[in-house]
Amino acid sequence: MRLPAEFEPQSFVQLTWPHRGTDWAYIYDEVVDCYCNMAREIAKREPLLIVTQHPNDVIEELSQHGVPQNNIRMFSCKTNDTWARDHGFITCIHNDQKILMDFQFNGWGMKFASNFDNQINKNLYDAEAVEGIYTNCLDFVLEGGSIESDGEGTILTTSPCLLAPNRNDVMSKAEIEIQLCQFFNAERVLWLNHSWLAGDDTDGHVDTVARLCSKDTIAYVQCLDKNDEHYEELTVMEDELKSFTMVDGKPYNLIPLPMPNAIYDEDEKDENGCPQRLPATYANFLIVNGAVLVPVYGQEENDKLALSQIQKAFPDRDIVGINCNVLIRQHGSLHCCTMQFPK
Repeated sequence: MRLPAEFEPQSFVQLTWPHRGTDWAYIYDEVVDCYCNMAREIAKREPLLIVTQHPNDVIEELSQHGVPQNNIRMFSCKTNDTWARDHGFITCIHNDQKILMDFQFNGWGMKFASNFDNQINKNLYDAEAVEGIYTNCLDFVLEGGSIESDGEGTILTTSPCLLAPNRNDVMSKAEIEIQLCQFFNAERVLWLNHSWLAGDDTDGHVDTVARLCSKDTIAYVQCLDKNDEHYEELTVMEDELKSFTMVDGKPYNLIPLPMPNAIYDEDEKDENGCPQRLPATYANFLIVNGAVLVPVYGQEENDKLALSQIQKAFPDRDIVGINCNVLIRQHGSLHCCTMQFPK
């Protein structure tokens, strides 16, 4: 058994659609516009599964945005929120069969309600909306955004997230590493001990800072501004990445991504009463068949540089920018909204 890399061929992608009963209500039209843009680009290239409380509303919204629906199917069930990356199945492959691993999602350490989201996977499986062998892993808290796989036995993750309170805090780092290797038949775990972004609710998901683009290449967020609050943390993270080697002992090919200019939510204050900085990052891209969908933020110079750097990592794929300013207002971005299922 193995955990395929995201850059391997995929069978479909899941989106869990926003509704007016979520925290998106105050910016609902804006977020639907973003989701329609994601749906359009995904469905051009592979099937798209949309999980939603209100399928008829979503069908109408897609139609209003001119999104063809011939490659899209709906599944109706209750949802708390929209972060499919973290409540979706983590899918392994064994003897050409999909192993649908259903881990516990507890709202990133009990920060937010997740009672409905944590049942989506079982609902999908029971309704035969997904194919594979269901595997109950609900005694272990794990979000898809917290791990990266090279498909060959290496897992990349972060200790600030996996060791955070209210996840699996009865377990030590060594015990969690053993558990990850057992779940995914992995040979090793590479731990980043520094992964912080201001405004991040996930305690440092790896998909916000560093991504495996191939078995030998990692794209990561680089902070060059010494006056930026992230400078020290991300510089140490960069040194950690430089110290990592592949199984054969060779260093990884590292591709730095720019740090977006700071974006603040003037309506949300931090503990000091200042506007909350939002976790904008170019590392939160989604790899799909033939393309990479990249979050952009209306920052011409930074956006252009990020797209060109990601093109270096994926020379044979289309690089497609999608404006995700609305997504970061709820403290996530493009990859957080999606979950791919391997061939």
